[in-house]
Amino acid sequence: MFSPLQALWRALRERWLRYHLALPEFAFLLDAPPPGEWVSLDCETTGLKVGTDEIVSIGAVRIVGDRIMTSERFEVLVRPEGKVSAQSIRIHRLREKDVARGMPVDEAVKRLLHFIGPRPLVGYYLAFDVAMLNRVVFPMLGFGLPQPQIEVSALFHAHKMRQLPPHQRQSPPEIDLRLATLMKDLGLPMREAHNPINDAVMAALAFIKLRHLR
Repeated sequence: MFSPLQALWRALRERWLRYHLALPEFAFLLDAPPPGEWVSLDCETTGLKVGTDEIVSIGAVRIVGDRIMTSERFEVLVRPEGKVSAQSIRIHRLREKDVARGMPVDEAVKRLLHFIGPRPLVGYYLAFDVAMLNRVVFPMLGFGLPQPQIEVSALFHAHKMRQLPPHQRQSPPEIDLRLATLMKDLGLPMREAHNPINDAVMAALAFIKLRHLR
């Protein structure tokens, strides 16, 4: 439940977003999300520079309660305007001839928005993926992705902090937030990384597990 002040802020924010929405066809993004549903999201890119690098693939899966709806997943290749570097190919294994078959990023993002709807977003280091997507979303909508965002590594950090005795919480040891460490600590299966669907599924598994460890 939200406090009266939180409810007022949310109502004012929704009104502002609806007023500034550039394309009315995407008004559904601002509706109330289906209860107990989220979307786990991951993007592969040509590099880590938000201002200049490009998206080459997007993967997303819906979470309903404690179920990951992999049969309803979203997965697309995106055709970048620039070159795909050898370094990025070594990471995600998508060659220029692979992504040449992809769709333009605007079309890919429009389809993604319809898949997500108003559901909150889940991800591992999600802020980077959202920043990359917002380069496309902002000119399209007039603002960035409006959905709440849940960072799995932050949930894991909070979980590890709760496990510490009180006298260690003031100056805690450094917590390893690497995905492989996180998955092993939670007793979850590790899939091959740097595949957007695999990464989205792993983030979803961790999110579901961490929800029950609060």
